Amino acid sequence: MSEVLQPKEVIYCGICSFPCEFCEFTPTFKKCKAWLQENDEDLFNKLYSDEALATATSSLTLEKAEKMEKELQKKQAKEEAKQERELQKKLQSKVILKRIERTKRKHAIAISGLEIFDIDMKKLAKTFASKFATGCSVTKGADKKDEIVVQGDVGDAIEEYIQGLLKEKGLDDIKVEQVEEKKKKKATAPVIAPQ
Repeated sequence: MSEVLQPKEVIYCGICSFPCEFCEFTPTFKKCKAWLQENDEDLFNKLYSDEALATATSSLTLEKAEKMEKELQKKQAKEEAKQERELQKKLQSKVILKRIERTKRKHAIAISGLEIFDIDMKKLAKTFASKFATGCSVTKGADKKDEIVVQGDVGDAIEEYIQGLLKEKGLDDIKVEQVEEKKKKKATAPVIAPQ
């Protein structure tokens, strides 16, 4: 009889989602290391204790080890700066709900500015269509970015829903602004009375 092999249990990092043994190759290594120390002390000691590090680097020369350490720190600093820039960009942007008058009593709401927040526009359009029982579509706006157009005057409800959606993503400080756009009236020619 042959011996039955059991599957190996792999612990995945809560920060980078890689197996913990591969965290050192990611730009978020410091955060991953702190997460591992907090969540699995045994694996942390196995991978990053002084003895484990000494055996792992015993074949490296001192110069190579220093070079690798500098490259890793450089990558981590770049990644942290990139994440900070993305966060600042998100915090400085705003979502605009434009109320468009179609006829005297009919309106549509055009929602723009959501593409920065990694929100699937088509799914959100379907959600709005079913939630408000109205027509809804994703179109290209004047600035060639996607915007959601919802038929009906439901601006307040949409604003509340989007703020809740952003709050779930941890973006409480994002402005959701409503703007009114009226139809331009056609200029009529002056009527000249016959004499």
